[in-house]
Amino acid sequence: MIRPIGILLILTVWGTATAQPLARIAFGSCSRQSSEEQLWEEVVKLKPSLWIWGGDNIYGDTHDMGVLKKKYEEQKNRPSYQKLLQTCPVTGTWDDHDYGINDGGKFYPRKEESKALALDFLGVPASHPVRTHEGLYHSYSLGKSPHDILILNLDTRWFRDTLYKEFYYDSAAGRKRYRYIPNPSGDLLGEAQWNWLEAELRSTPAALVIINSSIQVLAEEHDFEKWSNFPQARQRLLDLLLKYPEKRVLVLSGDRHIAEISKMEVPGLPYPLYDITSSGLTHTWNEARSEKNRYRIGTLIMQKNFGLLEISWNKNRPYITATIYGHNNAILLQHAFSL
Repeated sequence: MIRPIGILLILTVWGTATAQPLARIAFGSCSRQSSEEQLWEEVVKLKPSLWIWGGDNIYGDTHDMGVLKKKYEEQKNRPSYQKLLQTCPVTGTWDDHDYGINDGGKFYPRKEESKALALDFLGVPASHPVRTHEGLYHSYSLGKSPHDILILNLDTRWFRDTLYKEFYYDSAAGRKRYRYIPNPSGDLLGEAQWNWLEAELRSTPAALVIINSSIQVLAEEHDFEKWSNFPQARQRLLDLLLKYPEKRVLVLSGDRHIAEISKMEVPGLPYPLYDITSSGLTHTWNEARSEKNRYRIGTLIMQKNFGLLEISWNKNRPYITATIYGHNNAILLQHAFSL
């Protein structure tokens, strides 16, 4: 774990003015390093206490580690991104494009070298335990007890089994398309990562646990990458949360080039499970279209975006305002909830 950070502010929670620690966690994904249109100035203006990368931190898409390294350097050396690094610490995970191959999984042959570059970009120390095990998964601690927060950065690439694909004719679009279908016995995390995840949940005293998954956990109905393509793994994750109901957990995700907030009432879980997706720091869908998501609350956002969690506490329970921001810090979507 990496050093804790906390900010003390006076705020009003549920009508009662109290001195409460307040964490402001910014997050996002899908940033093309060569794009001239970035949102780092907007992020910096909000003065977050932490930035969480949700993956596709660059668009590498290569087996050439020299190319990948140069793309990371282009992203990291951008003056506006350097301002972010001077504002707050950074943590996060990767997704397919910074992993090295579109929709890639466990068979990508350069993942060892790619992992080292990704960790260097994220600023993870050479002595950190993540450097010694397979996969990029690792944790990050923010704040101090009793209002500390644990971020669990999952790796949904290194161990992921094969995606099953089928082609179909989309009559509305007038063309052939593909979609991913369930791999009934496939896994996403691998046993070592599953064991680590359970150990973290079991042992943490944190008031809030944020699971940072590059792909969406809750959304089921779209054609693309998602946890429900591996239904056994998705159920295993939900069962793991049910095993530790005293923990308060929410999910962040990226990948989709949209933003949305999903909410699921899991039978037996004493709080609603949220999956907050922010994707498209530099690019989103080229055209507006509808997409079903039975768990979505609010609207589907198809503009360039990043997210912000403002976290306070009432009687040691987290109270969260999740906001999706766009250009000039325009508020595109906002939802407040308690866990």
